Amino acid sequence: MKQKERIETILGLLDQHYGTDIICYLDHENAWQLLIATILSAQCTDARVNVVTKDLFRKYTGVEAFAKADLKELEQDIRSTGFYHNKAKNIIACCQDLVNKFDGQVPESIEDLTSLAGVGRKTANVIRGNIYNEPSIVVDTHVKRISYRLGLTKEEDPVKVEFDLMKALPKDHWILYNLQIIALGREICKAPTAKCEECFLTEYCPYYKKNAGKQAPAKKKSGAGK
Repeated sequence: MKQKERIETILGLLDQHYGTDIICYLDHENAWQLLIATILSAQCTDARVNVVTKDLFRKYTGVEAFAKADLKELEQDIRSTGFYHNKAKNIIACCQDLVNKFDGQVPESIEDLTSLAGVGRKTANVIRGNIYNEPSIVVDTHVKRISYRLGLTKEEDPVKVEFDLMKALPKDHWILYNLQIIALGREICKAPTAKCEECFLTEYCPYYKKNAGKQAPAKKKSGAGK
């Protein structure tokens, strides 16, 4: 099977298994809330972030409030998300830039977004895909791991993985692929050990084909009883 046909088949199976609805796992009502939630999600589960932001967005009701926040107080507000010193500093600096450079609005372009404190390509693409409906590929730990296992990239650097996937996948599936692969990674294709016996992609997966035949050698029979 040619690579293009294999990819089309994989995407079809992902659509069939997970559906084609665009779902964001981070709770938000607008662009700035999603931006802050995504900054908080680094090295933290979406579920934990949603617990924290439920109260956080009641306390800080807009970009201006975060821009004026007391650093130590904000650190305590987000402490349970981990790496709270850097996250609090970045959130305040990011919101100050939003107020001073972008009239309090979250920008759309990848260049403007990545100019903000604490915002890399991953966070920027979350905003572009979910807020502005701009096709984008978010390379998190699941997307990086599973794309490598599926043979869609040989790269380790997330930016290089992103560009490989942009070449390999049709644009209309970029956002969907992110969501579907995250679901697959949480349920089946885990690190370090994938549950290949439960996976619906094994027929098209180089990782499975490489590892499926690896079994412990059979024990030698004892000579007794001959």
